[in-house]
Amino acid sequence: METLWAPWRMTYIAGDSGAASPPAPPAADEQATPEAAPPPATGCIFCDKVAEGVGADARNLILWRGTHTFALLNLYPYNPAHLMIVPYRHLADVTQLAAEELAELMAALQRMVRVLNGVYAPQGYNVGMNLGRVAGAGIADHVHLHLVPRWNGDTNFMPVVGQTEVLPEALGVTWARLRDGLAATP
Repeated sequence: METLWAPWRMTYIAGDSGAASPPAPPAADEQATPEAAPPPATGCIFCDKVAEGVGADARNLILWRGTHTFALLNLYPYNPAHLMIVPYRHLADVTQLAAEELAELMAALQRMVRVLNGVYAPQGYNVGMNLGRVAGAGIADHVHLHLVPRWNGDTNFMPVVGQTEVLPEALGVTWARLRDGLAATP
């Protein structure tokens, strides 16, 4: 599947709610500090990104850091603002997550939905986990939750006919918009 970036489409998809200019990314000193020390680098893409520290959050598309989990944009999104919520602990088995990790995962999901509602006003969401390679997990060794905003008209014939997804907004613009939304949303 190829990706065709078409940022001009976002105005059409979002309608009147998405026509405003996106904000500039925040400076490194304006970014929140994590409440817990990240794990050391392990070779896992999630663990390695979070281990680089807060100063690398914009480059790594990390939107938010909590005590047990963090949220980041999907580098290969199905739709604009497709993000993932990931526990810091490197686990493949969702049944091994502690109650505190599960609670924060769900609280983060709620907060990110509020942020997406305020920033992008989607008309629906897909939320889920792919547990195991045969279930479609691209990163099967580290549990993560996908949150995909959906709009009427966000899909077209391109994935079926051309094996191409059309994405209407650059990841850096999405990151900046959601970081501003996070700052304004409890």
